[in-house]
Amino acid sequence: MVNVRHSVRLKPLAELVDRCIEPVLAAQGFAAADVILAWPEIVGERLARHTEPLQVLWPRRGRGAGGTGGRANRKMPQYDEAASQPATLVVRVTGAFALELQHVAPVVVERVNVHFGWRCVGQLALRQGPIRRRTVAPVPEPKLDPAQERMVRDAVANVADDPLRQALERLGRAVLARGNG
Repeated sequence: MVNVRHSVRLKPLAELVDRCIEPVLAAQGFAAADVILAWPEIVGERLARHTEPLQVLWPRRGRGAGGTGGRANRKMPQYDEAASQPATLVVRVTGAFALELQHVAPVVVERVNVHFGWRCVGQLALRQGPIRRRTVAPVPEPKLDPAQERMVRDAVANVADDPLRQALERLGRAVLARGNG
């Protein structure tokens, strides 16, 4: 009997999820989930609480530019500085916050462009309405026995920077808790 081994490559969950949501994002003009997932980092927590990106509207391209002859181009075009026209990012904003977002719109456009590394967005289009609230469940502190707690504290006792020491303590607790489970 011949023993045949099949090589199975495990795929990261993010790779599988990207394939599933890619068509939905493309229909809204997003080339990737990047701007949606990184929205709080791009605009800051304060703006992110009151806004959410809805759609990226790419300008129509003529036949001469390799476009679709007047139909809307839904996918992010390849960067071509000469023929590139920036898109419009449609953002939903809570009613009371719309005026403030309108005032900081140039800053938001600049932050989005810095995130992508090129001038892909030229303006914001604001749509007032309720936004989906993102709730993140707090992660419970891992339970360690007193000896393990003492070991973690002793390991980082020489770190002078308080925030760094606290982060290292959390990391040490998480590593030891994972080893217990």
